[in-house]
Amino acid sequence: MKSHLTNDIKYFDYNATHPPFPEILETCLADYLEGFYNPSGITRFSLKNQGKIELTRKYFASITKGQEKQFVFSATGTEANYLLIQSLRVLYPKLDSVIVSPFEHSSMYAALESYGFTPNLIGTNKTGIINLKDLENKLEENPRPVVCLYAGNETGVIQPAEEIHKLTKEYGQVFYSDLMQGFCKVQVPYSLFDGFTFSGHKIGAGMGASVTYLPKVNPHFQVFGGGNQENEHRAGTENTFAIECLKRVTEIQLDQLEEKNKRLRKFQSQIEEKLEAMGCHIIAKSSPRLPNTSFVILPIQSVDFFLLGMEEKGILVSTGSSCKSRAREASKSLLYMGYSEEEALRCIRISTGYFTKEEEVYALLTTIEDLLQKFQ
Repeated sequence: MKSHLTNDIKYFDYNATHPPFPEILETCLADYLEGFYNPSGITRFSLKNQGKIELTRKYFASITKGQEKQFVFSATGTEANYLLIQSLRVLYPKLDSVIVSPFEHSSMYAALESYGFTPNLIGTNKTGIINLKDLENKLEENPRPVVCLYAGNETGVIQPAEEIHKLTKEYGQVFYSDLMQGFCKVQVPYSLFDGFTFSGHKIGAGMGASVTYLPKVNPHFQVFGGGNQENEHRAGTENTFAIECLKRVTEIQLDQLEEKNKRLRKFQSQIEEKLEAMGCHIIAKSSPRLPNTSFVILPIQSVDFFLLGMEEKGILVSTGSSCKSRAREASKSLLYMGYSEEEALRCIRISTGYFTKEEEVYALLTTIEDLLQKFQ
């Protein structure tokens, strides 16, 4: 399947948004234009659309071994995270703090604050892996739910989910995880998580559909009310077009996962070997990581001009989380890992994906080398 990107753009920001699969979106759009009916309606046309949503719910239950009624569709990853944390407030009405990794997306911290939870951050170091002993100490001192993403959106580091699961169960606590970066990028151990989230725009399904998996069936889990859609967990007309895209793209991504990752690991090795030779530092290189992600400290100070130079050549990279990169703040993840603010401000993130080609990687490395020589 081909990307819609032209040769003028060489895209290396897949962790922010994966380019859409045009053939899938066009097919689903044609279906939507013909069958645009509100899935909450009473006609057979509406019921057909509701049936598509339920088939997608059934599909996600089958690939994760979860329960159908615990899957809720929403519009964005942020909304999905808010629903996940709202369920904590329902389960633990008097709880005031939650044990949280220092690597979460900003929406997760915002959701915790909105529902009255203080995040008790788990220690870490330059490996980018949480300190399991510190987690155990926190659970022993004050047993509480644990929120820890599976794969970091900046570093790509994969957290030790099996060990976290074991500790949370030892202390009788739930374990929630943001799977936005891990879903369809690596094999995810869904059974280890009591609740999780993922989103279509991270895998090439376009904007408009995200998923929350709730820890149990409970009518009080509700991100907002006003309608009985999504088993009353999320009021508002479902985006049948986006939900259908999410299902179809997931099928493609999972079917080709092993083959894709062999290619992306090769690209990752090529990129990092070349960048190290240029004086760059690869963050958490020895830790388990996503095969598509390299978080790099450049050996120059003029990162803003460097990024402009890359864009002028039609090459798009980022400085980290897309929700923070425009502000050019130092990555909080890196500061928690022990890097200085000056080092954090010299970072760029290179993330590849399904449509990345070898010639694009060559152009990326050639351009980086030219710009580093210019700014040094």
